[in-house]
Amino acid sequence: MMLRKKNKSTVSSNWKGLFDQPHEAKFFSSLDGVILGVTVVLALGGLIAVFSASGYMAKVRFESSATLFFIRQALWLTIGFVLLLVLARLDYTDLRPYIPRVLIGCILLLAIVMVAGVENNGARRWIDLDWFSMQPSELSKLAVVLYLASYLSRTDISITKWQGGLLEPLVVVGIICSLLVFEDFGTPVVLGVVLVSMLYVAGARMLHLSMLTLMVIPPAVALIGGSPERMERLTSFLHPEQDRFDAGHQLIQSFLAFSNGGIFGQGLGMGGQKLGYLPEAHTDFVLALIGEELGFIGTTCFLGLFVVLVLKGFRVAAQSHDLFGRYLALGITLLLGVQVLMNAGVVSGLLPTKGLTLPLVSYGGSSLVTSMMAIGLLLSVARRRAMH
Repeated sequence: MMLRKKNKSTVSSNWKGLFDQPHEAKFFSSLDGVILGVTVVLALGGLIAVFSASGYMAKVRFESSATLFFIRQALWLTIGFVLLLVLARLDYTDLRPYIPRVLIGCILLLAIVMVAGVENNGARRWIDLDWFSMQPSELSKLAVVLYLASYLSRTDISITKWQGGLLEPLVVVGIICSLLVFEDFGTPVVLGVVLVSMLYVAGARMLHLSMLTLMVIPPAVALIGGSPERMERLTSFLHPEQDRFDAGHQLIQSFLAFSNGGIFGQGLGMGGQKLGYLPEAHTDFVLALIGEELGFIGTTCFLGLFVVLVLKGFRVAAQSHDLFGRYLALGITLLLGVQVLMNAGVVSGLLPTKGLTLPLVSYGGSSLVTSMMAIGLLLSVARRRAMH
């Protein structure tokens, strides 16, 4: 991988300048108010939803305070917001020399998960160090976007050809997806959609992308058919009522949550599905709880905020003055948007369960911090665009 080199002293001074540059008010005024405002509202709304959804489970299953998950999420939100501001202030082009190291680091972490990862709910995704746990798959999503943005903005490649164009990103992303597919099936699907979309925007031929899609279908079918758990998820998605007390239980309870919520909802904190009926009400299925407590209107508002964020991200990408920034903003926006669509599809029964969180809203430190970092980079692209 050939990446643009930059003078080391310049990079060092830029990093140091993050903490000693004057005119803080000017920095905050230069941030895109829509992106920052929507992010804060979604993150704080998610924090409230996590508190409402997790209190019963924290007391009954973990025999702890009802605020256990709320406090953890608030801590991760604080860390994520600090990282968002740091990355928003940083010139995103300074990251290009570090992208290969980040990518290699993610591959190593994913390999560690395969060997010594902690399994939970049938999925091996976590590295647990007693005092700290993380999901490398979350960081790998952002690493892939950074890599693709850097690669596609190079002037020495021809994306319409296999050699010297399509082959390298397919191999790199393929290696990461091959490690991820043994942990969960949702993340490789997300990365596959982001990869194909970014290649298409970069000018890849439809014939090549169609061939790539057809090549992926047989191994995907084999992976699903060879895993009883994945087959169970597929069949329960198609006919959840046939196994409402086992494989279809979560989806049936999600339907009941939306049904109970109606138009206006039962009121914040008044939902009943979180009382041991809906599994993972604070993580993957938090949108179902929002639907129960805030109703159709509240759910629409949450999803509407994501629509605003995605549209704003696409606009930042379209108006960026350099290719790296353009592809970086596009990749981040696609990453967030695809995850929202897939999570909403799962909780509404339109897609099989994939174990994907709702960005910024669901409980989970790795997902929340990575999403905040991604938005920090998006803000950095928007700031540079505004300064030109």
